[in-house]
Amino acid sequence: MFNKTHGKKALAAILSMTMILSVAACGKTDGNTNDDAQSEVSYEKIEANDAATESTTEEAAADEAYVLPDDMYFSELTGEPISKDIQDQRPIAAMVDNELTALPHYGTAQADVVYELMNSTKNDRITRLMCVVKDWNNVEQLGSIRSTRPTNILLASEWNAILCHDGGPYHNDAYFAKDWAKDHLSGVFSRVNNGKKREFTEYILSGDMNSQIEKYNISATYNEFANEGSHFNFVPYGTEINLDEKYDRSYTANKVSLPFKHNGSTLTYNAETGMYEYSEYGEPHEDEDSGEVLAFKNVILQKCSFTQLDENGYLIYNCIGSGENAWYLTNGVAKDITWVKSSETAVTKFYDENGEELQINTGKTYIALIPDDTWDKVIFE
Repeated sequence: MFNKTHGKKALAAILSMTMILSVAACGKTDGNTNDDAQSEVSYEKIEANDAATESTTEEAAADEAYVLPDDMYFSELTGEPISKDIQDQRPIAAMVDNELTALPHYGTAQADVVYELMNSTKNDRITRLMCVVKDWNNVEQLGSIRSTRPTNILLASEWNAILCHDGGPYHNDAYFAKDWAKDHLSGVFSRVNNGKKREFTEYILSGDMNSQIEKYNISATYNEFANEGSHFNFVPYGTEINLDEKYDRSYTANKVSLPFKHNGSTLTYNAETGMYEYSEYGEPHEDEDSGEVLAFKNVILQKCSFTQLDENGYLIYNCIGSGENAWYLTNGVAKDITWVKSSETAVTKFYDENGEELQINTGKTYIALIPDDTWDKVIFE
């Protein structure tokens, strides 16, 4: 079902000059080069060692290719093997409250992709999470669930996901009126007595999705608006891309601090696990159900302008367009890239300076839309 290009499994060879990387991006790019767009950057540049690359390439070639079991397929969300039983099942995109009062979160560690977006221009530009989950039948509790914004409707459409939320501003109405956005569920999930105010008590519990999609006659399987194939350009399962070997220009990224003032989001690379661990409000984000720290193999940061819709702080990101800057982080290394989203339902694609679609590692992905007016406040260490 999925066409994948072939990557190489390689070990990083590093020539280091230790400094802090502070991103200061300038304007739009043409999608082929980011030299000007990523200027004014102090960084630890990583250069590939040819001998090490040749050696590890030979090792990779000697590795046996992964044999996919007959009852499994490669997930369109993560590139990892999962059961064919849910191959045609639509994911859900659940709006999860990210206010301090809403913590701890439940079920977020089971998300395949997590978006973090500014939810309002007020309250120090508070963010909200959108958790994209393929195997939602295995989630016991997810949330708490809160309202959605127009940008989330556009992003959920890329996955043909069932958007799960609790209301939202009237600015959503024009989008929900469109055929591709009609399949959403609002305010119909379970209430949990957690001692908090009512707005912090709604969760998707086991069985909720099946009962509600049946009640509202929503298809649980992909419909005519679904995009074909894998969402990302994954390397073959069992291999990894190392950005410092593939590209002449890459940057050390053991930690990234995002300009989300309200909650202070950071992602820190754990060399033992090969994952970026998410923290906010000064603490590691732990899922209350599993105790797992929310962690990702891939981190994508998109520079994106936005339009404030009214005096209440409601907004929409201008997420349809091309040539804007972005960063891709994996294995402690960052690469400057660009992004393209051609229409409301089109998949956002990412490209390197050669104009080639970016390859990313298999696994979970975190995506943040960074407002363009704070893009220069993204800090790598």
